[in-house]
Amino acid sequence: MITVIPDISLMYQMINFLVLLFVLNLVLYKPIRNVLLERKAKIEGMQNGAEKAAGDLIAGEDAYKNGLKEARSEGLKTKEAFVEEASQEETEIIDRINKKAQANLAEIKQQVADETEQARKALEGEVEAYAKAIGEKILGRAC
Repeated sequence: MITVIPDISLMYQMINFLVLLFVLNLVLYKPIRNVLLERKAKIEGMQNGAEKAAGDLIAGEDAYKNGLKEARSEGLKTKEAFVEEASQEETEIIDRINKKAQANLAEIKQQVADETEQARKALEGEVEAYAKAIGEKILGRAC
C-alpha cells in the first residue's frame, strides 16, 4: 500500500484550484452565462411577439369576416328595400296608367254615344224624307 503524507503542496494545490475556479468563473463562465441568458430572453421575447402577432392576425381575420358579413347583410337589406320601393312605385305607375286608360275609355265611350245620338237625331229628321222617297220608288210614282 501506498501512503500519502500530507504536506504543504496539497494546500497549495487546493488554493491554486480555488483561485483558478474563481478566475475562470469571473472571466469565462459568468460572461457566457450572461450571453446565454440574454439570448434566451431575446428568443422568448421574439416568441411572445410572434404569438401576439398570430393572435392579432386571427383577431383581424375574425373582424374582417364579421365586417364582411355585416356589409353583406346590410347590402341585402338595402337591396330588398330598393326592390320593395321599386315594386311600390311600379304598382303606383300601373294604377295611374290604368286610371288614365279608364278615363280615356269613358271619354271615348261618351264621345261615341254623343256622336251616335247626333247621328240618330240627324237621321230621325231625314227618316220621313227617306221613307217618302223609298215609298215612291216602291210604288213607282213620283210626287
